[in-house]
Parts: sequence; C-alpha cells; structure tokens
Amino acid sequence: MALTRHNKNSHPNRPLAVPVHQASQDAHIPYFSLPDHGLGEQMSYELLTNELLLDGQARLNLATFVTTWMPSMAARLMDETADKNIIDKDEYPQTAEIESRCVNIIANLWHADEAEQATGCSTTGSSEAAMLAGLAMKWRWRKRQRAAGKPTDRPNLVTGANVQVCWEKFMRYWDVEPRLVPMEGERYHLGAAEAVALCDENTIGVVAVLGSTFDGSYEPVSEVASALDDLQSRTGLDIPLHVDGASGGFVAPFIQPELEWDFRIPRVQSINASGHKYGLVYPGVGWAIWRNEQALPKELIFDVNYLGGHMPTFALNFSRPGSEVIAQYFMFVSLGHEGYRRVMQNAQDVALHLSSGIEKLGPYKLLSRGDELPVFAFTLNDNITNYSVYDVSDHLRQRGWLVPAYSFPENRQDLNVLRIVVRAGMTMDMAEMLLKQLGEETEDLQSLSGPLPSTTSRPRKAFAH
Repeated sequence: MALTRHNKNSHPNRPLAVPVHQASQDAHIPYFSLPDHGLGEQMSYELLTNELLLDGQARLNLATFVTTWMPSMAARLMDETADKNIIDKDEYPQTAEIESRCVNIIANLWHADEAEQATGCSTTGSSEAAMLAGLAMKWRWRKRQRAAGKPTDRPNLVTGANVQVCWEKFMRYWDVEPRLVPMEGERYHLGAAEAVALCDENTIGVVAVLGSTFDGSYEPVSEVASALDDLQSRTGLDIPLHVDGASGGFVAPFIQPELEWDFRIPRVQSINASGHKYGLVYPGVGWAIWRNEQALPKELIFDVNYLGGHMPTFALNFSRPGSEVIAQYFMFVSLGHEGYRRVMQNAQDVALHLSSGIEKLGPYKLLSRGDELPVFAFTLNDNITNYSVYDVSDHLRQRGWLVPAYSFPENRQDLNVLRIVVRAGMTMDMAEMLLKQLGEETEDLQSLSGPLPSTTSRPRKAFAH
C-alpha cells in the first residue's frame, strides 16, 4: 500500500537512474525522505521517466475499464487547464458553465424528463458518484422513517454480490447493512426476484449495475424496477432504484438505444457513470445525476462563500482540477452522438471478434461474449487439468498483455476466469495479434506432460474489481 511506512535502514540511498554525463557517478538520493538538495528539473525528469519504463504499456492493459487513449488535442487541452480548480466557480465561471453543459448533456442522454428538472454534478469518478447517490438514498429513507415515527438505526442496501467495491466502501463507511444477492449457477449478477426478497422497510434502495465488472453483463434494470413496483403495490414499500452505469452509462445509449434502463423507468431515481471509462476521458471524472430535486435532499448540499461568491457544493472532495470536466466536454462536442456510437460499436465489434476467436481455440469456454459491454469473461474447459487461468494470464503478461485472472464471489468461488476489456484504442489489428499470441501460449501450455506447480505454492496477486 502507498501508505505503508518503510524502514529507511532497509532501503539505502540508490544511484541516480540518469545518464552518467548528467550526474556524477556517486550521486545518490533517498527513497523515502526529502533529499537535502534538489536535483533540478531536467535530472528529476530523467529519473522519473527511467523509473516509469518499468510500468506496463497502457494500451495493452486489458484489465482496466479506465481510458488509456485520448486524441492529442484533448491531452493538450487538459495540460492547458490543469491549473483550474473546478470547485472555485466564482474564479472560473466558464469552467462551471462547461460542467453544467455536461450535466445537461448526460441527463438528456439518459432520457431525463425536462419537466422534472434533473440535477447532477461532476465527481472524481464513479466511486464518489456512487457514494453521493448512496448518501441521498440514506437521507431520504431516514426522513421517511422519522416522519413515520420509526427507528433509523438499521438501514440496509440491496445489491448483487458482483457489485463494484465502491458500494462495499459506501456501506461500511456510512454504516449501512449490505444485503448482497449471491451468484447462483449461471446467474452471475442481480436477479429481480432475488433482490426483492431481501427488501424490507429498512432498505434505503436497490442498486442495479449496467455492466458488471466480472463479466460485462447488464443487470435486468427494467425487471428489477417492475418487481419493486409490484412490491409497493402489495406492501406499500416504496424503494428507490439506483443504476450504477459506471461503464454502461456511456455504452448503452449509443449501441443499445432501445434498452430501457435509465430515467425512462419511473422507479430509477439516480444514475452514476464514469467519464473516465467509456466516457472516453483520462482519469478521473465521474457523473452523478438525480431524476429531480426531490431525489437529492437539500441537507446534503453545502453553500461555500470563502472563495468569493456563494457556491452550492455536493461532494466528498473539494478542490480538484477542472481539466477532466473540460476534456469531457471536448469529447462530447468533437465526437457528437454519431462519433460516440462509432467508437462504442467498434469496441463491441472487436470484443465479439476476440470472444469468437478465443472460443475457437478449443480449451476455453465463454461466460459472456461482449455483446452488452464490450467486455467478456472466459474460463477453461473442465477437462483442462495441466494448467489454470492464472497460468494463461502469466504467459500473456510475458508477451506484454495484461489479462486478469480471478475467482468469482462467494457461492461461485469455484469459478476462475479471465476477462478482457475492449476500450477505445483497441483495434482489429491488435485483436488479431492478441489472438495469435494467446494461441501460441495456449499451444505451449497444452503440450505440458503434467500439471504445473499448484497455485497454492505460488502466491497470486489479488485482482480487485
């Protein structure tokens, strides 16, 4: 962890990783304390660029959902606006205006009704946006409970066990009981009946995920909403539905426009998404949108005036760069609806080509195909015993590809899979190269005369969703 305190005696000073002609050969700097004398800009730049060569190639990272490629003009614009503080709307009013335009564009994209006057904000990413949405649900639930003279000390939230870790953080940090619907058989995400079965008067909301990080599948938002409508008609329980559209929120509107998952469904009260995933912006920017002002309790909004002028703010963070929001607007206006549709369709075409090619290799079985999110998971056939998905991942890493291997959550921990995320910048040529190299590595593994050493004797790095 970055916060770990190191013993300075076990990490002696090291030689500078810069060309000899730029520094004396006996120059040293400490790892974990501030040097007595600075190195200067050029030498520090050389030092860091040399170290960063050890990082993987971002474009070959098929584990992350986060954007790793943007047009050069977008990167230039971000560099030119990195000094703008998005929170200071009095000093940077045009940046605030651009944020407002983005909120409106996204609300319209998600079919918000103009009469309801949707409201929203930018965040540092989907994690913050999800926590803000969770807080809004908890506050609304608490207000209803108090009005009814009922206790407010045992709130719970219903999600699938496949939910992203940010929701687990929210529930732990804000003392909300997690009610996780486990995977069962070949159901790898939330089911409508299973979600409703866990709801009661202390349920602050249900979270449905548009694009599971485990296999790229969409949860049945419309079915969950209908089940909650039926629950209300039978019991009077009015439980809001939040959609975690971290990835799918910028995919479905463009290549699955007929899919009803957003504010077209009255039960959906709020939606979050990551601008830095399929919104096509470098990290970190996210978006939280509420159906109307009633869905976002006023008590959660603060008025700040010490920066000069009164500014409402709803955020876990305060100061942050405005450049990511500006870059989001750049992508909106430069691509337009047709441009986003083209990028997402290309990503899905590549994902479908890859999943089909992997299935044809023989040893692999697909759990998903990339026909929802351009993301799919696959595992080894049951008759493969000489190697595991972790061995496949290790072999691909040696070729430069980062393809994560991991086990599914409780109740399907027996299932170990590989997953590929196709993003903007992944081309058909790259896909063909991956298929060729995966085929070569698979052939080598298939030729083994006996099993590789057990994974229990070779500790694996955990893969977090």
